[in-house]
Amino acid sequence: MKKNTKFQLNFIDILLKRLKSPSPLIQVILGPRQVGKTTGILQLIQNFSGPSHYVSADDEITPGETWVLEHWQKAMLKGKKTLLVIDEIPKVQNWSEVIKRLWDKQVREKKTHLKIVLLGSSSLLLQKGLSESLAGRFEMIPVYHWNFTESKKRFGFKLDDYLNFGGYPGSYAFTQQEKRWKTYMQQSIVDPVISKDILMFNQVRSPALFRQAFEIVCSYPAQEISYNKLLGQLQDKGNTDLIKHYLELFSGAFLIKTLFKFSAKATLSKSSSPKILLGCPALSTRQEWIADQNSRYGRLFELAVGMELIRLEGELSYWREANREVDYILQYQKKLFAIEVKSGRKKRTSGLSVFLKKYSRAIPIIIDSENFEKFSQSPQNFLSMF
Repeated sequence: MKKNTKFQLNFIDILLKRLKSPSPLIQVILGPRQVGKTTGILQLIQNFSGPSHYVSADDEITPGETWVLEHWQKAMLKGKKTLLVIDEIPKVQNWSEVIKRLWDKQVREKKTHLKIVLLGSSSLLLQKGLSESLAGRFEMIPVYHWNFTESKKRFGFKLDDYLNFGGYPGSYAFTQQEKRWKTYMQQSIVDPVISKDILMFNQVRSPALFRQAFEIVCSYPAQEISYNKLLGQLQDKGNTDLIKHYLELFSGAFLIKTLFKFSAKATLSKSSSPKILLGCPALSTRQEWIADQNSRYGRLFELAVGMELIRLEGELSYWREANREVDYILQYQKKLFAIEVKSGRKKRTSGLSVFLKKYSRAIPIIIDSENFEKFSQSPQNFLSMF
């Protein structure tokens, strides 16, 4: 498997442009563990024209206000326009208030203006601090699991490779040894995310039940499933509120994304059964599959399409009426797209025509294995052609 050493993730280009402005805001890099956030930042630091200071809260037991102040001052001593990068900032106690106070002080006094970059792997913890204390002081740059195009450019993946192993680049070294790959996925990715990014900061009554729930969710990639059905598979008593809470925590750690049914009425949409989009195919394929291979491929291919659509700054949902469905409904740039995914898996196709009769302004899009690569290279450009 080839490896392109010159490859650079898109978020680095965006970050570099923002840091070059005279007085950039705080830059927040938010995304899953093990997808290259830290590696990309360290590459940026090597090529950064000015002084820099990097530190990670993951290396400390209980980092707090004094810890942040210490590294802030170390960065200041390196001179004006020093780049200060704090990795895994949500692990720091009261982090948002500390950053706010230090940031406002340097703006008010117009002295040494540090360029600040904060990284995090917990959406719930990071966004809470940003909204409560740092409103108007930051810009967000999302980072995602690796898609097909990135995996192909860097490691020469074919589509089947991606649907079997795609998402976490650190695991790609073990794709020729499936048992070893699955062990790596579980012990180096899934277990640390659940224990460090979720259970360490959120009260869960039964961690074992929580882990079981995640394994169940991973068996439904790109599938609509009711809360009651999920609840019925858990080996314990509970209610739908418990399942909703679990899904929220999984989503906050970038393990899944839940889509709701498209409806002109928002209340009906939120009350629908969710469609589960895993962060990447690897979260599902690390498990043993019972379903036939055709169904397996179809679900994973539909997931890969959904992962691309999530990257767009639009509103993504699905549509169903009785047994008729449309895989994805995307409201993007004042347009409404009805997207049908064709992978060879047998399913009803009348849903698209029914939806178009109800919503005549909708633009139908068919994505299959022949045009998927072009779609993955730039979903925005692909959609603009229709």
